[in-house]
Amino acid sequence: MTKFVVRRLFWTIPVILLVILMTFVMMRLIKGNPFRTSERAIPVEIQQNLERKFKLNEPWYIQYANYVKGVATFDLGPSLVLRNRDVNDIVATHFPKSLELGGLAFLFAVVLGVPLGVLASLRANSALDYGSMFFSNVGFAVPSFLVATLLIYVFALQLDVGLPTSGWTSWQSKILPTIALGLGPMAYFARLVRGTMLETLQQDYIRTARAKGLRTRRVIGLHVLRNSLIPVVTAAGPILGFLITGSFVIEQIFAIPGIGRYYVTAVTSRDYSVVMGLTVLLSVIVIFANLVVDILYGILDPRTRDART
Repeated sequence: MTKFVVRRLFWTIPVILLVILMTFVMMRLIKGNPFRTSERAIPVEIQQNLERKFKLNEPWYIQYANYVKGVATFDLGPSLVLRNRDVNDIVATHFPKSLELGGLAFLFAVVLGVPLGVLASLRANSALDYGSMFFSNVGFAVPSFLVATLLIYVFALQLDVGLPTSGWTSWQSKILPTIALGLGPMAYFARLVRGTMLETLQQDYIRTARAKGLRTRRVIGLHVLRNSLIPVVTAAGPILGFLITGSFVIEQIFAIPGIGRYYVTAVTSRDYSVVMGLTVLLSVIVIFANLVVDILYGILDPRTRDART
């Protein structure tokens, strides 16, 4: 397992370099520049001075090499649009809120989705099974922005239960965004756990364990649930990365001061350094989440350790 972890960490380097290169190229393919927009025109001389200041007049490969050097030293560079602000400052100020939102949504999805799938599989073809799967299908099909709109309409306008619909200052203000972002993954976990548990319950070793006289609780907890969680753990890494990096719409709807606002604004304003810095950060998070998943996979299924190392 140690060799596998070290090797995965080593392979993250070319992956990050490739992510930087692809983002760098795509941003250059977008027409326009960060210093001139339809609302703000500047003289050519000033624009040339700004390009020299931020080294945008140099060949692309030199710019790429300089940026990689900055990433290696944890310097993501200054913002080309926001005055007196650099990417490190934006990340330090606003990313913790996006991270907290994604973490709470993931916790909501796991805590509710996994037990719901377990109960549905143990009561297959019952009213509980049909009801939970209907709820899961609806939660999986409805997009998060529609869920957010419905939550605001029901709890803020109709019921008026005192839950804030904007900001990120109190625990009450975090309830609706967490549900809106975590409902889809929760429904996915419930469906996945139900399907894998129903399949595991039909395996021969489960029949053998029951024939030996093991109590149902022990069979379910030690054999069925443990093996059924392997696909869940495998899917948890990408989902966690998505929740942390894919909360831009929810942040806009609930006016959460996360990095989503800056990411979208940076793309439209051609703020290269902000876009690339946030892309690299979010890519590292996804890579790290997948690494954790691989480690947990080896813990749940020891047979895979030798193959993965």
